[in-house]
Amino acid sequence: MKAAELRDMSDEQLALTLQETAGNYFRLRIQAQTERLDAPSELRAHRKLLARIKTIQRQREIGTQKTAEAAAQTAT
Repeated sequence: MKAAELRDMSDEQLALTLQETAGNYFRLRIQAQTERLDAPSELRAHRKLLARIKTIQRQREIGTQKTAEAAAQTAT
């Protein structure tokens, strides 16, 4: 999934995708330890996707904080 696709998602969809991806990544890590993976590159892909999702969530959080601070400054 590309970052643009993730940015188009709502916060709830993003959280659900994060949870699903984290679960898949966990299963892949366990599978890598117990047996041979068909596609070891999947580990890296899931790790990158997790980082992308968390980055977008953090960017939204910072944007919300800045908006709230700006509103508080104009109210006083």
